[in-house]
Amino acid sequence: MTEPGFVLPTLTLVALATWLPAVAFALIMIFLRPHPRQAAGVSIAAVSVSLLSAVWLLIRHWHMSTPIHFTVRWVASGDLTIPFGFLLDPVSLLMLTVVAVICFLVQVYSLGYMAGDPGFWRYYAFMSLFAWAMTSLTVSLTLIQLYIFWELVGLASYLLIGFWYEKFSASEAGKKAFVMTRFGDVAFFLGLLLLLIHFGNLDIMELNGPAPAESMSPILLTVSSLLIFGGIIGKSAQFPLLTWLPDAMEGPTPVSALLHSATMVAAGVYLFARLFPLFSHSATAMAVFLFIGTISMVAASTMAMVSRDIKRVWAYSTISQLGYMIMGLAAGGFFAGVFHLTTHAGFKAMLFLCSGVFIHHFGTNDMVEIGRRGGRSLMIPMVCMVIGAAALVGLPPLSGFFSKELILGVLADRPNPIWVATGLVGVFLTAYYTFRLIFIILFPRTVDEVKVQHGEDNHADRTSDRLMNWPLIVLSAVTLLLGFFEAPLEHFLARGRAVVEPAGGHTWVLFASLGLAAIALGLSWFEFGRRGADQVGFVERIPWLNDFFAERWYIDRFYRFVLDRFVYRGIAALCAQNDQKVIDGGIDGLSRGTVSTGRRVAFLHTGMIQYRLLIIFVVMVLLGMFFIF
Repeated sequence: MTEPGFVLPTLTLVALATWLPAVAFALIMIFLRPHPRQAAGVSIAAVSVSLLSAVWLLIRHWHMSTPIHFTVRWVASGDLTIPFGFLLDPVSLLMLTVVAVICFLVQVYSLGYMAGDPGFWRYYAFMSLFAWAMTSLTVSLTLIQLYIFWELVGLASYLLIGFWYEKFSASEAGKKAFVMTRFGDVAFFLGLLLLLIHFGNLDIMELNGPAPAESMSPILLTVSSLLIFGGIIGKSAQFPLLTWLPDAMEGPTPVSALLHSATMVAAGVYLFARLFPLFSHSATAMAVFLFIGTISMVAASTMAMVSRDIKRVWAYSTISQLGYMIMGLAAGGFFAGVFHLTTHAGFKAMLFLCSGVFIHHFGTNDMVEIGRRGGRSLMIPMVCMVIGAAALVGLPPLSGFFSKELILGVLADRPNPIWVATGLVGVFLTAYYTFRLIFIILFPRTVDEVKVQHGEDNHADRTSDRLMNWPLIVLSAVTLLLGFFEAPLEHFLARGRAVVEPAGGHTWVLFASLGLAAIALGLSWFEFGRRGADQVGFVERIPWLNDFFAERWYIDRFYRFVLDRFVYRGIAALCAQNDQKVIDGGIDGLSRGTVSTGRRVAFLHTGMIQYRLLIIFVVMVLLGMFFIF
């Protein structure tokens, strides 16, 4: 069944964009395991078609006036019918394109980064699985369909994070990510059930209409929204489920770029944008979302201020920027949140991929070691990293400047000034920890020439460099130009939407954010960039504060305390005792009783004829007495 204006080429292309990576995954797993180069070729070819299809769909439907959907009956049982199909509207088309672009560039980059890895074919199989799950999630018609691909994204991310499973820390990181995100997904599923029971429909277009607010009580609407947001907290690594994301850096760097820029972790923000009209019916839920986004943004920024691992700094930054997006959406700024999601995808993927070049060359994640070994000598990744860092801070005219100022403007429209004040604090912290990393690499205290040469001899490969540098150049161009498409994108995303957004446009916020960024940049240069600087930050000079940030606000320690005291010593101990005393004890008692009974009965079967004759005689006597008397 099709809506007016839906044409066959559109259906064909959206099917190719979403399902071709699934075909590539199946081909690699079944036929191409002994042929790693062919496996990579099939995977990249599939994602290339997905990219071309997504771009064509975006261009073809740029002026769409109504959403397009295609529906088939998937499950039918009595009065229950579960549909399956595709929903194309401005939000899903934009997200589909962003995901396809990042997947394609990361897979091309991986040809150089993963060259020679014994699991090369397996890596591209998992990449194809992830691309299929993520692209299908973006165009899902119902929340049930979206939830299925949501879980497949979690499975693929678990496989990719723990890709080097021989390394204990990698396997532990994969399990931690899988378990922590499942906590959020349980809440998400309960929210779906609540909507299904009380509203009777999980069609996204129906949920975004006025019907839920009319048919559901405000309390039920708030509770279901909060439960669904639990899935967003888990997937987007927001407070308090944020500590799995830094540990996920144990996976290959291209995986970090893919999962932590525009795809897996951004899926939570995308779900928020996808259900924005539904959530907007509950002012209480939106206030909770705003609070959680704010706490996540500040907490992650402080953690990044003391980390020396280059990938973990960008991971904390991802959590912080996702918090910004949630703040913008929760404050009513639909376009502000989605636009920052789009711009962040480009420059954050570039920052991770630049880090991958350094790690590939020098064999370490330590930014101090990278600087000491001559990281600034790698010109293309160094220049691209500076561009990405400036965009992350929000310096003009880069894309991050436009999207972050939109969010701050929306926050300034809130009646309570604490939100915009916290957002400005986030600008200061972001500028500080970002250029702390840049200055440590650009201006190391000592340079080890021997290790620079050693690194070049063992790791540098011109073919790998070209394969890894081209995606950086493309993403830097996107970062430089995307901000100037703010007006067309706003017009595109506003089609068919009835929600009125805050006005924004506060000039003082612009000057305040740029001023704070400049102050933080100057402080960072004074502590880490100037000649003779000891490269010790002001936070690191306060031991208790440094420990608090380095230990991630002791969140992991709290989880460990709960696990040890209540789960392992409580629930697990009770289960163990039940297993040992009730289940095992019952079986053991039954076994002992059976053995004992058998031994007693065995006395009657000794095999001696005298006992048998004696028993027969006694029985005959007793029978005779019975009949005679």
